Amino acid sequence: MTDKTPRSARVTPEEALAYHMEPRPGKFEVVASTPMTTQRDLSLAYSPGVAVPVQAIADRPETAYDYTTKGNMVAVISNGTAILGMGNLGALASKPVMEGKAVLFKRFADVNAIDLELDTEDADEFINAVRLMGPTFGGINLEDIKAPECFIIESRLKEMMDIPVFHDDQHGTAVICAAGLLNALELSGKKIEDVKIVLNGAGAAGIACLELLKSMGARHENCIMADTKGVIYQGRTEGMNQWKSAHAVVTTARTLEDAMKGADVFLGVSAKGAVTQDMVASMADNPVIFAMANPDPEITPEDAHAVRPDAIVATGRSDYPNQVNNVLGFPYLFRGALDIHARAINDEMKIACAEALAALAREDVPDEVAVAYGRKLQFGRDYIIPTPFDPRLIHVVPPAVARAGMDTGVARRPIIDMEGYVQSLKNRMDPTAAILQGIHARARQSQARMIFAEGDDPRVLRAAVAWQRGGMGQALVVGREADVKEKLEAAGLGDAVRELTVVNAANSRHLEAYHEFLYARLQRRGVDREDAHKLANRDRHVFAALMLAHGHGDGLVTGATRKNAPVLAQLGHVFDLRPQDGAVGITAVLHKGRIVLIGDTLVHEWPEAEDLADIATRGAGVARGLGLEPRVAFLSFSNFGYPVSERAVKMAKATEVLDRRGVDFEYEGEMTVDVALNMDSAARYPFSRLTGPANVLVVPARHSASISVKLMQEMAGATVIGPILTGVPQPIQICSTTSTVNDILNMAAISAGGLGTGR
Repeated sequence: MTDKTPRSARVTPEEALAYHMEPRPGKFEVVASTPMTTQRDLSLAYSPGVAVPVQAIADRPETAYDYTTKGNMVAVISNGTAILGMGNLGALASKPVMEGKAVLFKRFADVNAIDLELDTEDADEFINAVRLMGPTFGGINLEDIKAPECFIIESRLKEMMDIPVFHDDQHGTAVICAAGLLNALELSGKKIEDVKIVLNGAGAAGIACLELLKSMGARHENCIMADTKGVIYQGRTEGMNQWKSAHAVVTTARTLEDAMKGADVFLGVSAKGAVTQDMVASMADNPVIFAMANPDPEITPEDAHAVRPDAIVATGRSDYPNQVNNVLGFPYLFRGALDIHARAINDEMKIACAEALAALAREDVPDEVAVAYGRKLQFGRDYIIPTPFDPRLIHVVPPAVARAGMDTGVARRPIIDMEGYVQSLKNRMDPTAAILQGIHARARQSQARMIFAEGDDPRVLRAAVAWQRGGMGQALVVGREADVKEKLEAAGLGDAVRELTVVNAANSRHLEAYHEFLYARLQRRGVDREDAHKLANRDRHVFAALMLAHGHGDGLVTGATRKNAPVLAQLGHVFDLRPQDGAVGITAVLHKGRIVLIGDTLVHEWPEAEDLADIATRGAGVARGLGLEPRVAFLSFSNFGYPVSERAVKMAKATEVLDRRGVDFEYEGEMTVDVALNMDSAARYPFSRLTGPANVLVVPARHSASISVKLMQEMAGATVIGPILTGVPQPIQICSTTSTVNDILNMAAISAGGLGTGR
């Protein structure tokens, strides 16, 4: 029922600590969004320029949304009294969780968030501290606060503050639960006002679930709540409080087992094993079971379906269908609320969010989402809730929330152009995460036996472990068993030795076949039999390539310990990887929401017009593999013949080559990089065939490609993926010597996904 790490992802304590420590402690940093370089910039940012917006806000407080970050800033606040399922560990211990929540806001809805941990268990102190910070934020997300204080804190802050206050542990779960229940009832042919609902777990989330469902039409007398002491009935005195009492009903049922008889719906936010198969068997026809306890549900889907094949089951787990995941709700609720400068998030906005999620699950699912989950997703018993990585969430849910807020009068600034707003939501998300998600999804679907050629490097070993434990496939590590074991133990991953397959050239049973293959290939290139044997035995790049050539692996990643050129040369002993063979290196550069592919960054030293056309074609293929519609620009320092230069001529001729080939993508050149990427600059050349900014940039030579990529990486902090080796007969990818563990893992995923293969 939460956005926490799924149980299916095996993570060691060492890996978790390294993730939170590297490359620097924590999970986010503050980056200036305005220039901060010159004296004039500083004068505008601070004194004296800052006095102007100060006065404007003093005169008209609502302009704070125009001149500050308030309108896109949420505070994630906790006192650490109910951290995950770990209990009261204190404010400081809650900081990693709150930082995580902050980055989820950014990742899924482009909402800026900052975590605040308040070191008090006194509700009045907590309330006063949050109240006094109100001018800073556009919304307050409360998290991991124990009951009953969480009810008191949220209720009083809602009364005091004129910005949304939202306790996600309560309402986030309730919204997603409601969305799934709407669809489950539709599939079972029942109406919410008629069904008998049993809820087990009378904490913050359970009470919020029942309250929201009642506001959506569920009848009070049809809803039975239970806790560890049994059913909450009218007249019960033991273990009661005002929030439980509000849901007490007249009933003879005293135990959960009693209550479940004939029930249409079970909602669990309690504990593992709370529901038995006998209880499920006693429910009405087509029962709906939301067993949302984490990490283990009240009853597993397998056990529930064993006795009731007609049941619709949801859990809080990502390894089962129908995951009730809070990340489907809170980012988009706040996105919609912030965009109307809302005073609150009310029930109508929560219901609108639930209904929008339910409606989205009934629509046809995009192919990239189905690929990400490795199965066909179609509205039905195993798909009643959208998946967290559905790219439509950002432009479907916030508009529904915003409309509800406007209709109920909590909007300070209503949205006039709703179509424009929807388009702006589509445009605001950085494509980096979606592209990487797609790459890894295709890799996970292929379940490749990935050859990691450099088993003596700790980065490579950590990437191999992540590959294996992430469910990507089998990791084959080329190295010496003792050395691999020693390095894994030093990295805190000693238990992973048994999981990896270590392949040692010294004792491989395939060596003779490898020797004969390599000698037959190289004997007319001045290599005798002994030299071929030495190459296969002693060079891990050659040995790994031989493994791939003989089908003893499905993909290969290497290059982390040696420069690209010599690695490419060694691999070339086994495969045809020369320019004339069609090989091309394409590097993806992702920065500030944009992605461009640059080529050739690996193979062609000084390409001529025909080569440049090949590079363009390969680049267009990679673009399509990443889900982009290719627009190719041949770059130079001149635009369409001016200034005249011998070195620019070949770039212009490359377009003529593509004209003759009749390719099926947009291309143009020669042109400068600003004309290629900036539509205002491009407007000076209305005859250009490009209909938008170029996303595939073909440069005159490999050195200029390398300079461009590394300059963007070092000066602008761009994310770089590649070079992606394309136009090769087998899935081979070459990392750089500066690659991180994630970089190596990304290149392995590209190899497994087949992005570079094909002629």
